Amino acid sequence: MKTPLLILACVALIMTGCSTVDSRIKEKSAAFETLDPQTQVRLKQSIIRVGDSPDMVYIALGQPDRTRAKTTATGQSLIWIYSTYTREYEGTEFVGYRRHAFFDRRADAWRIHYEPVRADLYSDRVEEYMRVTFEDGKVTAIEQTKQ
Repeated sequence: MKTPLLILACVALIMTGCSTVDSRIKEKSAAFETLDPQTQVRLKQSIIRVGDSPDMVYIALGQPDRTRAKTTATGQSLIWIYSTYTREYEGTEFVGYRRHAFFDRRADAWRIHYEPVRADLYSDRVEEYMRVTFEDGKVTAIEQTKQ
């Protein structure tokens, strides 16, 4: 009885957990179908250009990690920020002692042994790799870090 329920839960997690270009095309199908074939191929390859609409950027890159509004003398702009998330191994660190009790037959007594315990240490790193600036509903600037 548990196996079919577990399989159903895994399928539901897979279907809802992760956004792909194909799932975003289905979500924004009305906008995607109005584009010419060359633009459709470009968006499927996750390539954006100046002049693209927010829907086109969403199809190509997905939901931004953060957004920022900017007001200048010329007007309002919206900035979509995309980041990468990595976890780096830093080594191990001492976290305490593990206590072991054992009976020593020679001394006819219980003994306690303390063993040092170490744990793996990881650090999470978030790095911004792209900013897309929109003005009047169109991309006006794309900033990327060198990779």
